[in-house]
Amino acid sequence: MNPSLLLIIIGIIVLLFFAGIRIIRPTHRGLIERFGKFNRFAQPGFHWIIPVIEKMYLVNITEKMINAEPQEIITNDNLNAKVDAQVYFKINSDEESVKNSQYNVNSIEYQIVNLARTTLRNIIGTMTLKSANSERGKINKELHATLLDETKSWGIQIIRTELKEIDPPKDVQETMNKIVKAENEKIAAVDFATAAETRADGEKRAEIRRAEGVKQGAILKAEGEAQAIALVNEAAEKYFIGNAQILRKIQAMETALKENAKIVVPSGSDLVNVLGEMAGVVPLREKGGKSEYAINVNSKGSGGPHD
Repeated sequence: MNPSLLLIIIGIIVLLFFAGIRIIRPTHRGLIERFGKFNRFAQPGFHWIIPVIEKMYLVNITEKMINAEPQEIITNDNLNAKVDAQVYFKINSDEESVKNSQYNVNSIEYQIVNLARTTLRNIIGTMTLKSANSERGKINKELHATLLDETKSWGIQIIRTELKEIDPPKDVQETMNKIVKAENEKIAAVDFATAAETRADGEKRAEIRRAEGVKQGAILKAEGEAQAIALVNEAAEKYFIGNAQILRKIQAMETALKENAKIVVPSGSDLVNVLGEMAGVVPLREKGGKSEYAINVNSKGSGGPHD
C-alpha cells in the first residue's frame, strides 16, 4: 500500500475518533440517537459516538426557575388584579424521565408558563381580591398540585410555586391603604386608652398603699405609747405599791419645782431613796443633828445647791 495513502487513512481515522468524543458533566444527561432514532442513554463521563451517523442531545437536570409573566385577572368581586408567579422545576435524572422530557412535550418551559397562567386565572377568578391577598399559601398549594398532576408524563418534578404579587388597581390600593391606616389609628387609640387606664389604676393603688402606710404608722405609734404607759404603770406598781403617800408627795414636789422653789427633805424621809438618784440633790449642813437635802430647779431646767 502506498505510504501516503496509509497516512491519509490513519489521519481520517484519528479525525473521526476525536470528532466523536463527548464529555458529559454531572449536571447533564445525554440521549444518543442513530439515524434519528433513540439508541442509548449517556451518563456523566466519557462517551464516543460515530460522527455523522450518531448524534448526542444533552439534557440539563438541575433545578430551574421560570417566571409566569404578569397578567390581569378579574377577581370574583369584579376587580382587576395584576398577578405574577414563579415556578421551580427540574427534569428527573433517570433514563425514562429524560426521554419523556424530550419526546413527550415540546418546549417544557413554554408549556409550564402557559399552564401556570391558566391555572392562576382559574384559582383567583373564584376568589375576592381581599381573600386572594390573605390566602397566598392556599393559592400556591393549589397551583403546585395542578402543575404536578398535569406534568406527570413530562418526566419533570414541580418543586414549588411562589406567588410573587397580587396588585390591585391604583384607586383600590389607595382605598385599602386608607382603611389600613384607619384601623392602625384605632388600634393605637385603644392602646393609649388602655395605657392611661393602667396608669390610673397604678396611681390609685399607690395612694391606697400610702394611706395604709400612714394608718399602720399611727397604729404602731399608738401601740408604742400604750406600751410606754403600761411600763410606767408596771414600774409604779413595782416600786410604789403601798407607798401612795410618797407618790403623792413626789407629785406635790413636781408641782413646786415648776415654780423654781427650794425643797428641803429630811434625811430620814422615804423620799431620800427616791430623790437621791435625781440630778440637783445635794446635802445641806446638819441642823440639830439631822441632815437635810436641798433641790433648786429653775423653770429653764437648770439648778444647783444653795446654802
